[in-house]
Amino acid sequence: MVESHDQPAECGESLAWRLDWNLLRSFLVIVEERSFTTAAQRLNLKQPTVSNALRRLEETLGRRLINRGPREFEITPHGEALFRQATQIFGAIDRLSSILEEESDCVNGTVAISMATHVTSPLVDNVLHEFQERHPKAAISISVHSSRNVVEAVRSKRAAFGICLVRERLPELEYTHLFTEHFGFFCGPTHRLFGKTNLSIKDLRGEKSVSFDTDQVNDVLRPVALLRESAALAPQPAGVSNNLEEVRRMVIAGLGIAPLPIHVVERDVRDGLLWRLPPYESPPAIDLFVVTNPATQLNRAEQEFRKIFFGAIERTPLAERTYLAMQRQNGEARRTELTRSAN
Repeated sequence: MVESHDQPAECGESLAWRLDWNLLRSFLVIVEERSFTTAAQRLNLKQPTVSNALRRLEETLGRRLINRGPREFEITPHGEALFRQATQIFGAIDRLSSILEEESDCVNGTVAISMATHVTSPLVDNVLHEFQERHPKAAISISVHSSRNVVEAVRSKRAAFGICLVRERLPELEYTHLFTEHFGFFCGPTHRLFGKTNLSIKDLRGEKSVSFDTDQVNDVLRPVALLRESAALAPQPAGVSNNLEEVRRMVIAGLGIAPLPIHVVERDVRDGLLWRLPPYESPPAIDLFVVTNPATQLNRAEQEFRKIFFGAIERTPLAERTYLAMQRQNGEARRTELTRSAN
């Protein structure tokens, strides 16, 4: 037990030299897992060793970091502050390998991108292609997470770029509007409303639903949550996921109605796997952003990727950044061309 929870450790040799960095790593895992048992398994250590690591860290810092007991696990304000700083420290260390693998005569290394599920945009795809064409010795690493975890990966410097929905903007990060996606309600082939036309929002009342775990009035899908409430769907979802593909799977399997990005599932509608339901006018709009951290040291590959990515964003009108908008534009251009040919 820490004898003095509010007194800092004695001055003298700096904390950076006194601190056992392994203790900091153990603390990170304990907080992430919120369990000493699970943390020990992840660290491949015995539970008493992990508990002792936390005790030694608290003694070194002179602060209580976690209040723990038989039925208690609460991170203290000092623990929260340390966790925020520690994630950034370890994020910077994680990036050392990509920085050290650079060569002076060419652009190589890895571009670390964290992305929300099923980000579908011709702009993003074209940027990936152009980057690989220009820098064939470089690599792209894309990890898929919930939008909340994407932001955290950028904040903690574990990813150079994040592409996700945003609930609230952190002052230390920068946000660039990438594109806007519109959500509509959809059902699967076995649903009683599949294939029916001339429906109204009243026809959805009481229907079972499938939802995202962020489909809440206080989260990133707030406009969708409000639409769900106005449709008076069954209050308890039949299925929940943070992954768009899994929500889509449950809808096709017939578990219920779900809000999905219209431009993402257009092909499923054409293939007869999904059916669009009302409302058909003014669907909820959700913005996706590119999130970056000015404090992150980018390797050469990431610097070049940033130039290409943000250059494409500046050149491409917002209306052309989704496949659905691009297809509609191409269709209109084709119809205009055919009309001119006929005349």
